[in-house]
Amino acid sequence: MIDFTVETQIARPVRDVFAYATDPDKLPSWQTNTVSARREDDGPYGVGSRLREVHRAPGGKELESVVEVVEFAPDRVFALEVREGTPIHAHITFDPADGGTRLRLRAHGKLGGAARIFEPLLARMLRKQFAQHVATLKQVLEGAPVTA
Repeated sequence: MIDFTVETQIARPVRDVFAYATDPDKLPSWQTNTVSARREDDGPYGVGSRLREVHRAPGGKELESVVEVVEFAPDRVFALEVREGTPIHAHITFDPADGGTRLRLRAHGKLGGAARIFEPLLARMLRKQFAQHVATLKQVLEGAPVTA
């Protein structure tokens, strides 16, 4: 089982952090292995919305996944479940904190079949990768004004 949490405090209001972190167009600016993320549906963005994401894996290979928003509470919670691709799910909470926002990202999932043997390695790689993503998000948001 893959299950870890990464958290940080960002010196920006919750509404700014939530708006930026949940905007698919902004994803490549802080998830540096993301090549693209685009909506697969129309209408308001929220529970049920689907995104097709393309990520660059080690070695340069591009991997596609389809994720669905399963929880969306503006300025509080954003959660995604992978519908096509590696079954890693993300749950992000946004809480007011002294001088800004405490962001907590929990990622979890379970590989099936023979791939289970790679779970410990994948868990370490993903923890490191998501910690870097969160650090980059902090740097981006604290370094410049946010345009939602």
